[in-house]
Amino acid sequence: MTNSGDEEMSAGNRIREHYNDTQRKILYYLLTGLRRGKHYFKSKYIAKELGLSPKEVGTNMGILADICEELNIIRWSYSNSTTWLVTSRAI
Repeated sequence: MTNSGDEEMSAGNRIREHYNDTQRKILYYLLTGLRRGKHYFKSKYIAKELGLSPKEVGTNMGILADICEELNIIRWSYSNSTTWLVTSRAI
């Protein structure tokens, strides 16, 4: 039986091994937001917080939506910036 600390360490190791630097930054940002109860994220705000361009965030979020095993990432809407619905995925 593992505790949540072990699961977080395991998820952290997977993230470090499977994603590039930009994708890791975005994933850690999303995970922090999820812990705070957020589920909707706009590309332009992610970009501002992480010092990236909105296009860079959008491109990487699209890639993560396809390959990320830790989170479900769905392009939710577009209104002045792409909004993403993000939820935890059971691993």
